Amino acid sequence: MNSKELEEAFALFTEASYQLSNAYAGLQQDVASLTDQLAVANGNLKKEYEEKAVLSRRLTLLLDRLPAGVLEVAVSGEVIRCNERAQQFLGRSILGANWGKFFESYFSETVEVGIWRVQFESQHFYLTVEQVKIEEESVSVVLLHDVSASVEMRESLQRNSRLVAMGEMAAGLAHQLRTPLAAAILYVGHLQREQLQEADRLKFSAKANERLQRLEALVQNMLLFVKGLPQEVAVVNIADVVQDAFFEVKSVFEPHGLILALKNHTSSSYVLANFKELSGAIGNLLENACQASEVGQEILCQIDEYPETVEIIVQDHGRGISEATLNRLFEPFFTTKKGGTGLGLAIVRNLVSSYGGEISVTSTPNLGAAFKICLPRVPDTTNVLGRR
Repeated sequence: MNSKELEEAFALFTEASYQLSNAYAGLQQDVASLTDQLAVANGNLKKEYEEKAVLSRRLTLLLDRLPAGVLEVAVSGEVIRCNERAQQFLGRSILGANWGKFFESYFSETVEVGIWRVQFESQHFYLTVEQVKIEEESVSVVLLHDVSASVEMRESLQRNSRLVAMGEMAAGLAHQLRTPLAAAILYVGHLQREQLQEADRLKFSAKANERLQRLEALVQNMLLFVKGLPQEVAVVNIADVVQDAFFEVKSVFEPHGLILALKNHTSSSYVLANFKELSGAIGNLLENACQASEVGQEILCQIDEYPETVEIIVQDHGRGISEATLNRLFEPFFTTKKGGTGLGLAIVRNLVSSYGGEISVTSTPNLGAAFKICLPRVPDTTNVLGRR
C-alpha cells in the first residue's frame, strides 16, 4: 500500500471516528433525556401509587365504617372480603366460607318480599340482601342492611292495630247488647210484680223472650264473624245454592208487593263451599235488597259463569247507598238500619273470602245498588269434603 492509499484510509477512519463521536454524544444526550423522563415517570408513578394507597386506605376505612354489611364473593362462592359491619351482622367473619351454603343455613324468607330472617341459635334479626355481579372482575358484591328495627316497628303497629280493632269490636258489641239486655231486664222486672194480670204476664214474657232471642242472634252472628271460616265445605252446584236462598226470600217478601226475579246464565258451575252458609250469605244480600226497595220494584238475582269464576249478582232499584256509607259498608257493627247489628255484611265478606272469592258493591243514590260475589270454579266432584 502506498502513501496515498494510507492517507485516504486514514481520512476515512478519521471521518468515521468523528461520526461515531457525534453519534455517541447524541446517544449520551438521549440517555440523559430518557433518564430525566424516566425519573419524572417514576416520580409520577410513585405519586400515583401513594395517592392510590391513600385512597385505598380511605376506601377500606369507609367500607369498614359503612352502616351496611359488604361481602365480596368469588365466582366459586368463596367470601374473599367481609367488612366489620357484616361481621357484626353475622356474628363472625365468614372469610373463606361458601356464601351460598351459609345463606341456606341461616337465612329464611319472611312474608315481606326482600326481607330475610337470620337465625343464630336463640338470636334472630332481619336483613335485606342485595347481590350485584361485577362481570369484569368475576366477583359479586353482597350488601346487607339491618331492617330489624323497622320490621319490629311494623309488627308492633300491627299488634296495636289489632288491639284497637278488638277494642272497637268489644265496644260495638257492648253497645249492641246493652239495649236489648236492658229491655229484657225491664220486662223480667215487670213479671216480678205482685197481682200481675195474666194478659200482662203473657205480654211481658213475650217481650222479654223477644229481646233474649235478639241477644242470642247477636251472639251467634258475633261468633260467625269471629270464626270467619266455614265448618265444612264440599263441591256444590252454585245454581242449587242460589235457588235455595232465592225461593226462601221470595216466599217472605213477594207477598208484600216486591218482585223477585232469578236469571241463571250457567250450565253447571261448581264451587267449593258450605251449602247452608253460602245460601245464608246470598239470602242476606237478597233480604237487604228487599228492605231497600219499595212496593212494585224488582230485585234481580243473576248467576253468570266464566272460564275460571262464577258470579252472583243481587241488584235492586231502591234508595241506593251513599258514598260515605259505601266506604264503611263491610265494617263490623256499622249499620244504617234501625235495630241492625252491623254484622251481616261483615260475615258475608268473611265467608266469601274464606272460599277464595271476593264481594264488591256499586251503587247510585236513589237508583239502587248491586252486590257481586265472585267465586272460583272447581270441577264437579260430588261429596268431596274439603278443609275445616
